Amino acid sequence: MSELSAPVFDNAYARLPERFYTRLDPAPVVAPALIALNDGLAAEMGLDAGWLRSEAGIAMLAGNVMPDGAQPLAQAYAGHQFGGWSPQLGDGRANVLGEVIGPSGRWDVQLKGSGPTPYSRMGDGRAALGPVLREYIVSEAMHALGVPTTRALAAVSTGEEVLREARLPGAVLTRAARSHIRVGTFQYFAARQDVEALALLMEEARGRHYPELAEGDALGFLQAVVAAQADLVARWMGLGFIHGVMNTDNTHVGGLTIDYGPCAFMDAYHPAQVFSSIDQMGRYAYQAQPQILVWNLAQLASCLLPLMGEDAEQAIEDAQEVLGGFGELYTEAWKRVFFAKIGLSEGGDDEVALVQDLLTRMAENQADFTLTFRAMARGAGAREQFVDPTAFDAWAKGWQGDEAVMRAANPAFIPRNHRVEEAIQAGNRGDFASFERLVEVLQRPYEDQPEHAALEAAPTEQQIVRQTFCGT
Repeated sequence: MSELSAPVFDNAYARLPERFYTRLDPAPVVAPALIALNDGLAAEMGLDAGWLRSEAGIAMLAGNVMPDGAQPLAQAYAGHQFGGWSPQLGDGRANVLGEVIGPSGRWDVQLKGSGPTPYSRMGDGRAALGPVLREYIVSEAMHALGVPTTRALAAVSTGEEVLREARLPGAVLTRAARSHIRVGTFQYFAARQDVEALALLMEEARGRHYPELAEGDALGFLQAVVAAQADLVARWMGLGFIHGVMNTDNTHVGGLTIDYGPCAFMDAYHPAQVFSSIDQMGRYAYQAQPQILVWNLAQLASCLLPLMGEDAEQAIEDAQEVLGGFGELYTEAWKRVFFAKIGLSEGGDDEVALVQDLLTRMAENQADFTLTFRAMARGAGAREQFVDPTAFDAWAKGWQGDEAVMRAANPAFIPRNHRVEEAIQAGNRGDFASFERLVEVLQRPYEDQPEHAALEAAPTEQQIVRQTFCGT
């Protein structure tokens, strides 16, 4: 039997100047116990899953003991939150332990719920079990659905309680990502007019996410981020996914979905759908997501202007041109996503109108977003999703789609809000069977799994989740 091995760290972010972060260890917990370990991701990261399951591994995943080479730090960043400017945010309940280099490249290893930091803003720095299970379920489901995302490596219970609306069991999530660099990270230094830091940050982000770009190519970097985010939001829209809190500090420059707080997937389709309890004005509603991303990307562009050359007017003109291209990039990505959902490999204005007509009829008839498209892929059952089935019949008269294309584009399984809540409530009682089943099924979202048909179903009236909560 081979000897188990601890992670080997190589910490590029920690080699940046100290104004980028605060060095500190996670706060230990009383009685860590492993809830879940993502073996497939561990292999991709070059980590020894056996060691991670060991007493020493669980101690690291809980933040109790740091292995050799780890350099724990809390990253500094700023951001616009619901449009309001916050000059200092940062990791208020997270530590990046360090970085590992695996078969697929460099990964940050971050603990969420690891205790207070200088950025906690009077918070306890801890995480309740519910948000940890939610992020594990949804982020891994998003990965399986083909959406760029941060990943969940492990979940550990702490043996402690956290005080929110009530006393809840505590937990720590180990999150992995190519980086944790956000639009808000750039804003932090731009607000301080720290051009040197902006240049260093851009090079760190470029090297991790867009290594094909030339060193110092700020305009090219902006173009790459805009393109990545246009593709990302089109994928969200194609799944009925609502992020819920699209602040600039939750907008990742690598085009990853990050921070699964009050996120949700629509059941019945409606373009104005909002779930987040803190989004009182619908700023981050489903239909608003593309426009909000343009706004967020404009904040990034303003941060990058000092790196675009000495001619300030030309830099502004160039940045505006790149931002102006978001609409076309998003439209093309949206067409690619939604044409595939109705079984088309290409199309023009007529096909766009066909999709939009279907969505209008779905909204008017309370049709379930996921079930309608999956039923179309199966060739039967779509009309039954409509209050007035003839509304679908009238639409379908001029439609013929490729079943194989639709099956590859329309999942049978998504993290239904009520099923996620069921898993959380059971987990709070110490029962993780529902969580484990959901995670397993969601790894194959495009496959028919008749034995798990109940996880496909829309919620009953009593099961509907009408609001989601941030969980901090």
